[in-house]
Amino acid sequence: MSASLLVEMFDRVPELQPGDDEDLWAAGVHDAMRDFRNGVRKRYTEGTLQRMLLSPDVKTRRAAALALGLLGTMDSNPIVAASLADHDFLVQKFAADALWELWFRAGTADQNWRLREATRNPDATKARAELDELIRQAPTFAEAYNQRAIWFFKRGELARAVDDCEAVLRLNPFHFGAAAGLGQCLMKLGKPRGAIRAFRTALDINPALEHLHDTILQLERSLDRSGE
Repeated sequence: MSASLLVEMFDRVPELQPGDDEDLWAAGVHDAMRDFRNGVRKRYTEGTLQRMLLSPDVKTRRAAALALGLLGTMDSNPIVAASLADHDFLVQKFAADALWELWFRAGTADQNWRLREATRNPDATKARAELDELIRQAPTFAEAYNQRAIWFFKRGELARAVDDCEAVLRLNPFHFGAAAGLGQCLMKLGKPRGAIRAFRTALDINPALEHLHDTILQLERSLDRSGE
């Protein structure tokens, strides 16, 4: 199946411009995105989309990144993560969004549903219990650990959040969110050197996290002042 057809289908989705409100954009393109997803599902395999993500044509890369976010599996995790370093804003954007989608559907259909339900549960105690049980039943489901790390972080249980972030990165070394979260935890725990390493890992994975450069610089300056 040709890349030109993929691009033709992609062109029917209104383009996201730098500075656009992403939530408003997503709401406005719901029907077009559904048609794009259905068209891609009928005509392309995941392997073909992965190859298209390496195309010299920027529109083909954009379309492939978007399609893999909609339909891909964790088999696409490394190649989509590599596209975070693409020179094109939209390829970077679609790749980052695609990774979160891949990570949330890395388990079975039931596990994926349970994870999303846990993250939406307004009862914090029940949400934690659901995450604990999911991790017990699916100990290699990295995103379950990441969501529990977020749960711990919000409640100031930083050491436990660190443990879960580290578990995420062992299971999924492309998880820039867990690396950045690890940095935040270590920074709050008064461990600037570890925080710097974690933030640098996040940036190595996802160069678009440019705000972390300032955080790293501030931490380095604090170390210089303290003479450590």
